[in-house]
Amino acid sequence: MEITKFAIPEIIFGRGSLNYAGQCALRLGARKVFLVSDAGIEEAGWVQRLMDILKKEGIEWVYYPGVSSNPRDFQVEQGAEVYRANGADVIIAIGGGSSMDTAKGVAIIASNGGRIRDYEGANKVSRPLPPMVLITTTAGSGSDISQFCIITDVERAVKMSIITRTLVPNISIVDPLILQTKSETLIIQSAIDALAHAIEAYTSTIASPFTGMQSLKAIDLILRYLPKAVETRSMEYLEKLSIASISASMAFSNASLGAEHALAHSLGGHFDMRHGVIHPILLTAVMRFNLDHAETKLADIGRVVLDRNLGSARETALAGIDQLEKFFASFDVSLKLRQEIGEADKQYLEPICKMAVNDACNLTNPRPASWQELLQICEEVW
Repeated sequence: MEITKFAIPEIIFGRGSLNYAGQCALRLGARKVFLVSDAGIEEAGWVQRLMDILKKEGIEWVYYPGVSSNPRDFQVEQGAEVYRANGADVIIAIGGGSSMDTAKGVAIIASNGGRIRDYEGANKVSRPLPPMVLITTTAGSGSDISQFCIITDVERAVKMSIITRTLVPNISIVDPLILQTKSETLIIQSAIDALAHAIEAYTSTIASPFTGMQSLKAIDLILRYLPKAVETRSMEYLEKLSIASISASMAFSNASLGAEHALAHSLGGHFDMRHGVIHPILLTAVMRFNLDHAETKLADIGRVVLDRNLGSARETALAGIDQLEKFFASFDVSLKLRQEIGEADKQYLEPICKMAVNDACNLTNPRPASWQELLQICEEVW
């Protein structure tokens, strides 16, 4: 077996674990916290709850609410200016992937300078980052666990993948109680995001036994418990989705992803689409594209999806992909690209695919993918 590494943060998991945020910050030397979140989390009351926890521990903070869905480069750079101007130290983010990626981007600029686009790709960050505590409010994005940061370059209209070990936060806090305030749509989108992470990490060319076991566990938990969580909103099932998200995040953070995410980044950057919206459209098409180069691994996934083996690895893989399509169809989600993109915008697919082929995630896809092949996938799912 080749030498491998497996990097994760300290994880504090469980109902009510948010209450430990202040103590975690103090352990990291906090005197003035840089707090990142967004309007939706504010409205749900979680930002004030966190501020009360910090106040109880005697910690000052400066609040930066400059977060949008699919965070922009200028928001990150403005945040870094606020961080420096206020003499902040520990960075705490509470929210979904957008808030946490904004916080990571601020950390990069605050300690390394320059523009956020300077760090696109893998291992471009040279200096240590400020200490980070990330508190997820979804069960899907994985930013609280991973060494990834996704920021939209507004000028190029593309989501940049920034990948470096230093982006793994010091502490991740996962409190499933927070999921109770989430809409059904967000629960579905977040879980499907985690499912896509798990599947692409499993078939990645740099997957390891450590990432593989996490991927398969995440796939199993999401397929078993997402329908029940949507139907009942039971805390027990929401907690299972949180566990699945952590497993998927540990997998993709260390194994990277594939062509589906490369496409999702470029489509999302151009059309300002959430990941959880794109995955039900693209994922199974990319799995079929990869079949000849990852038959055994896709059969492993099929075995988990079907809970049984069929006559051959190929049959099991294909039947598993078919079953995933039925799984997606059981929810109120778009299954075709034309449901999200107008006919007039189809002209942009070619330049989008030319951008996607250079995404870092495409490097670890099991089958090399050209922009023409990515375009063909988009046409198949149109």
